[in-house]
Amino acid sequence: MILCHNGAQSKPQISLMSSPADLSVHSTDNLRLALTEAFLNTRQITDRLVAGLSPEDQNLQSMPDASPLKWHRAHTTWFFESFILKAYGDQAKTPYQPINEQFTFLFNSYYNGIGEQFPRAHRSLMSRPDTEEVDAYRQHVDQAMVALIANSDDVLLNPLRDLVVLGINHEQQHQELMVTDLKHAFSFNPVAPAFTAKPKPLGEAVEQKWVSFSGGLVSLGHIKDDSGDPLAFHFDNETPEHRVFVEDFQLAKRPVICREYLEFMEDGGYRTPGLWLSDGWAWRQANHINHPLYWRQEEGQWYLHTLGCWRTVDPEEPICHISFYEATAFATWAGARLPTEAEWETAARATFGDAVRGHFQDQQRFHPAVASSIERRSDALVQMYGDVWEWTASSYAPYPGFKAAKGALGEYNGKFMANQMVLRGGSCATPVGHIRPSYRNFFYPPDRWQFTGLRLAKDVDKPSRS
Repeated sequence: MILCHNGAQSKPQISLMSSPADLSVHSTDNLRLALTEAFLNTRQITDRLVAGLSPEDQNLQSMPDASPLKWHRAHTTWFFESFILKAYGDQAKTPYQPINEQFTFLFNSYYNGIGEQFPRAHRSLMSRPDTEEVDAYRQHVDQAMVALIANSDDVLLNPLRDLVVLGINHEQQHQELMVTDLKHAFSFNPVAPAFTAKPKPLGEAVEQKWVSFSGGLVSLGHIKDDSGDPLAFHFDNETPEHRVFVEDFQLAKRPVICREYLEFMEDGGYRTPGLWLSDGWAWRQANHINHPLYWRQEEGQWYLHTLGCWRTVDPEEPICHISFYEATAFATWAGARLPTEAEWETAARATFGDAVRGHFQDQQRFHPAVASSIERRSDALVQMYGDVWEWTASSYAPYPGFKAAKGALGEYNGKFMANQMVLRGGSCATPVGHIRPSYRNFFYPPDRWQFTGLRLAKDVDKPSRS
């Protein structure tokens, strides 16, 4: 029986952060203004994501990999406090005073350089501090940050800018996690709470085709930004830019859609060991996996859980919430493979340059969609960005010459470079403006609660030598 409870929840109204290209910075005063506006806009978006949610909603934690929304809001605040205010707060007219020293321990995620952390799996047990205390914590840090930016001298402004922009991008990552963690938590409630409007089908998918790309020696990683944009950003794991050799290859025009995935299921895809990696088959058996996460079948009809309640599976929308193991099994069944991250980035740059467009969090759909009317008129790749993260065949590892930053901030990415796989492109839960061609996301092969899908790749047959 399908239930749906709308309750008092309201659709979050998200104000978009100004694009860095819109910020004309010709002086330190303008830089202070741009930095303050970007900081406050990001903080407001986080708060608007919980508009209409109860304190009980914000304290849900459905598995150790997820966190309560209240914790996300506090942790992103802790980040600005720990790495900026405690280091530079004495530059303001009034030196920074923490609102509660216990927060250093409670809201530290994994930074051993800062100190001990409260156990991740038990975050929902922290009924105190409550949501009102977290609200006050955020306001306290926001006021201190605005004052620090305003009162920083010209010498301090550049290092301060780098840390604030990092903090903004860190919070944007947690905005995405807030959406995916809430979806996972709501999926266990038998009355199926609704966070936003039920996503409607948007028509037929683009016809699937193969798009060819020439290989050779290509550049991979973040390319130095010469635009002069003071808020330009990249994570350290996107560097250094380096050259790799790729063979000629083909990518599917669009991501795999539910109709195609249903064909895989109906053809025994989950029952055929030969399609699966050994670890994947063991994972499937141990966890009794027979369909994507959030799917269920009633009277022969497939339904899926969305943040707007349950609805029937739309065969035309991109498949999502599948693991690396499922993506690999499907690709094998389809006579193809997953792309490497070098192939993905090469194809994205060849098709779109540095432009990024797609269905992101700002559309407030929080669910993948079909390609836009603009993309439909193109013979090139579509939906490379937004909708679903695309699994690649590449292990998450450091680029040649990578060096983690010194201090606790060096723990941000480097120490996770083992046993995970790279995903590219962003999803419908990713904030607009957060993605770029070189952006590397990474998750463990069994992970499914993110909006993860796939795009097929295949080799180009070379003429045989006679």
